[in-house]
Amino acid sequence: MSSMVSAKNNAGDDRVLRVGVVGAGVMGTNHARVLAGLPGIQLVGIVDPLPAHRARATQIVGCPTFATLEEMLDAGLDAVTIAAPTHLHRDVSLACIARKVHLLVEKPIAPSVEEGNEIVAAARDAGVTLMVGHVERFNPAVAAIKQAIKDEEILSIAITRVGPFPPRMSNVGVVIDLAVHDIDLIRWFTESDIVDVQPQLASAVAEREDIALLQFRTASGVLAHINTNWLTPFKARSVTVATRGKYIQGDLLTRQVTECFGFQRDGSYSMRHLSVGHDEPLRAELVAFLDAVRTGNAPAVTGDEGVASLEIAIKCLEAPAGAIAAPLRKGPRAVAS
Repeated sequence: MSSMVSAKNNAGDDRVLRVGVVGAGVMGTNHARVLAGLPGIQLVGIVDPLPAHRARATQIVGCPTFATLEEMLDAGLDAVTIAAPTHLHRDVSLACIARKVHLLVEKPIAPSVEEGNEIVAAARDAGVTLMVGHVERFNPAVAAIKQAIKDEEILSIAITRVGPFPPRMSNVGVVIDLAVHDIDLIRWFTESDIVDVQPQLASAVAEREDIALLQFRTASGVLAHINTNWLTPFKARSVTVATRGKYIQGDLLTRQVTECFGFQRDGSYSMRHLSVGHDEPLRAELVAFLDAVRTGNAPAVTGDEGVASLEIAIKCLEAPAGAIAAPLRKGPRAVAS
């Protein structure tokens, strides 16, 4: 498959890329839906071991399906997106890399830093593009915030990401499922590593942590805070950033971003709403991945960045024994079905 490697060396390459999707759950089906509508892309199919998932993918997307990864790889791929359960990421990624197939791996890149580093090293050695699917970076509101703080001295960041208990049962808690998004955003906004982690975790209704209050300090001196839980009856996603000259508030769901600036001694200031785009984040993410495949440029979220955010999330979970508290409660909390 030498043609797949040569695609990376030709910035003007406009040939059709053959792309597959691993995993026909909700996320994988969304990947397939978006890929099927992109110009210059042939969706080869989607692979999932569960017949019910394959049937749903066929109904929603109308693409071919495969029962095994080997079958889809044998059909011939230039690139693949991996939306399988996290514990399968290493084996699936290495199998694709061995075939010189470029890959986007959904967050988190792997269940452990060691496995994540193994994927990164294999992709580097094989010369294939590896991107990690931190889709929140492609939220137009996040992009507007990033632009607003460009060249600003950031002082603090506060992120809230809360909602009801997820209908899908998972083998991870809120830190890996939700907060890893915001750990990545903190590192991206500040362009600095996180050097100090102070987590407060609790388990109220789930076996794993479902409340997390996480505090960080970056190497550049920025203080950051993440509030996340599965106990709020509605979804909320907000970011505030304080810089030396501005205060930015962003709602990642309504995609409204407000900037306060021009602070005066008497306490007055000016305020304006920032222009925010309308792109679907997943579409923008997949377009960025495929552009990196075609050009050979570094992807928007590198494997090393994905591992770095995973490492911080795991540090949040490595609190001393007994630190994940179970709040006192008189009875079970009602969880909406």
